[in-house]
Amino acid sequence: MLPKNFNSSTRILTTVNQSIEQIEKDVCLHLEKASDVAEVQDLRVLYLGRKGLITQALKGISQLPKAERPAAGKKANQIRTAVEHAIQTALKRIESQAAEEGALDVSLPGRHAAYGSLHPVSQIQKRVCDIFVRLGFDIAEGPEVESDYYNFEALNFPKNHPARDMQDTFFVSDDIVLRTHTSPLQIRTMEKTTPPVRIVMPGKVFRCDSDLTHTPMFHQVEGLLVDTDISFGDLKGILTTFVHQMFDSKTRLRFRPSFFPFTEPSAEVDILCVMCRGSGCRVCSQTGWIEILGSGMVHPALYENVGYPPGKYTGFAFGMGVERIAMLKYGIDDIRKFFENDIRFIQQF
Repeated sequence: MLPKNFNSSTRILTTVNQSIEQIEKDVCLHLEKASDVAEVQDLRVLYLGRKGLITQALKGISQLPKAERPAAGKKANQIRTAVEHAIQTALKRIESQAAEEGALDVSLPGRHAAYGSLHPVSQIQKRVCDIFVRLGFDIAEGPEVESDYYNFEALNFPKNHPARDMQDTFFVSDDIVLRTHTSPLQIRTMEKTTPPVRIVMPGKVFRCDSDLTHTPMFHQVEGLLVDTDISFGDLKGILTTFVHQMFDSKTRLRFRPSFFPFTEPSAEVDILCVMCRGSGCRVCSQTGWIEILGSGMVHPALYENVGYPPGKYTGFAFGMGVERIAMLKYGIDDIRKFFENDIRFIQQF
């Protein structure tokens, strides 16, 4: 809006006979006092609009004597240009003032940037690996796109063997797969290393499965120890130590006979339900026990496949799903929550 004193009763410029120099003085005076963009736009219309004062002054030049018209027209155009420049200057001034008013007030407390953190799955994977590193294991890593030989055949999964059906495999081609476990690293490591071999193998694996407790991509940590005179008792001692450090020293565990092509004998490891402490609940299906990993003594066929002398070495292997350990550790009932990237869920950890 225009200033209160800027009205028809106070305007000096009312006729085309007024001095165009006076028009310039008046418009500059009003632009200096303008406090918002709307007021400047009103002044633009008043002076430069179709019926504006400068426009009327230009039209009035035709009434002047012919000899005076060129000089008057030149002067009027100069003033028109000066007024346009003054309007742009006023707009920039108002924008600058608005920006300063919205600028940072250094006297206010600062806004702290949110700190990132490791994903809960990464936290658990790191913790699992740290436990085994303290027990003398090294960390090994390998390709996620694997050959059929390393993923199956060298691990005692012959072609067309029914045990392959448990793996729900993604095939890239007839001989290339997305690894279904990190076990291929057992073969790759033993091919290059003479015992003793002590490794844990963390990483992503892929299986064609998806529900509350399975996802097409998940994480595993597997372990392998090969040396002379390694027994099933050593396996029990290592896994008992792991369970007590991952959960607590009161957590009981048991070994159940099972089958894996690359171990013999094989066993599933259960722990006392961390939710009900064995009394029975929905999580443990009222049994009081929860399966957390598979294990067993390394099958002699694997030693043959990597060229180890028959009968000279023994060893054990084990493997666990990191998401499963995280679900038990944090009381999570749906594995898909780990992959939804809901910041409200992740911030809890």
